[in-house]
Amino acid sequence: MKQTIIALAFAFSAMLGMCGLAAAEDVEGVQEHPMIERYPGQNILWQKIENYMPYEVAIGPVTGYRQIDDWIETEGRVTRTFYELKGEERTYSEVYLNYLNALNEQDFEILAEGLNPDRKGTGLGSGSWIGVAYAANAITDPGPQNSLFAGTASSGGAGSIVARKERAAGTAYVVITVEQHSASSLGALIDIIEVEAAETGLVIVDAEAMGSDMAEYGRGVLDGIVFDFDSADLLAESDQALTNIATYLNANPDKLFYVVGHTDSVGTFSYNYGLSGDRARAVADTLKADHGIGNERLEPYGVGPLVPVFSNESESGRDKNRRVGLVERRPGG
Repeated sequence: MKQTIIALAFAFSAMLGMCGLAAAEDVEGVQEHPMIERYPGQNILWQKIENYMPYEVAIGPVTGYRQIDDWIETEGRVTRTFYELKGEERTYSEVYLNYLNALNEQDFEILAEGLNPDRKGTGLGSGSWIGVAYAANAITDPGPQNSLFAGTASSGGAGSIVARKERAAGTAYVVITVEQHSASSLGALIDIIEVEAAETGLVIVDAEAMGSDMAEYGRGVLDGIVFDFDSADLLAESDQALTNIATYLNANPDKLFYVVGHTDSVGTFSYNYGLSGDRARAVADTLKADHGIGNERLEPYGVGPLVPVFSNESESGRDKNRRVGLVERRPGG
């Protein structure tokens, strides 16, 4: 099912049907990204798609002359789309809040956001922030999208949102800036960065990351654990991950854990339940036998397909659901 963000914070869904009318005025050859639907009445005046490029995501305020200290450096498929809303019926703050509410409703993590009525100051939505954040990801094409960076005598406020979502297909970042260019013209630049998902088995858990996950969540996924197809036989590619897990366990000798196996939903429940338990035991037994972890510290269990992290409708989702994790347990638990 196509997942979309409906950029509407009020009970006004019937207006979405009007988007088809607005689209008739889009420039030729553009196509709205399926992740985010436009605010009703907006037209696409410019779009550029790069299948793979670096993108620096600014998540902090301006701290000095043309300087922001807090960035996330990422890369992947980048879709940049500039919208215009004509007329005096809507304001930049209304459109901004609609996008913000829609992102929250779709479980995006809001990394930074700011609404600035006069574009002064150093935070998100200020003229200085917009200038620095987008200079790092420069738009070199001429066209209406550059109005975002050129004020007019009748320019109003602006607002910017930076958000992130973990998907089965990989992490996605969204950077949205909405600005009141004039009393009757409102611009919005939406950048969507789809980080390429790491190939299965290439990401390996490390002791520091595991410790961070345990401290915050009480659990962690054992990335880099690879089994033979449809079996509980650990492959040699798992050796480095198992060594890293043992490093964490040895550094925390007083902690006890469940080793929990998970599967996707393909096949019968009874088969998957058994396979998940066998894989959890294989990991626990290897850590005990080859890395000297005490027998009483690791208790293996399988839960089959009962705790998916993504939908099993796609291969990428099923891949994420096939995993082994550690869950902290109390003595006597």
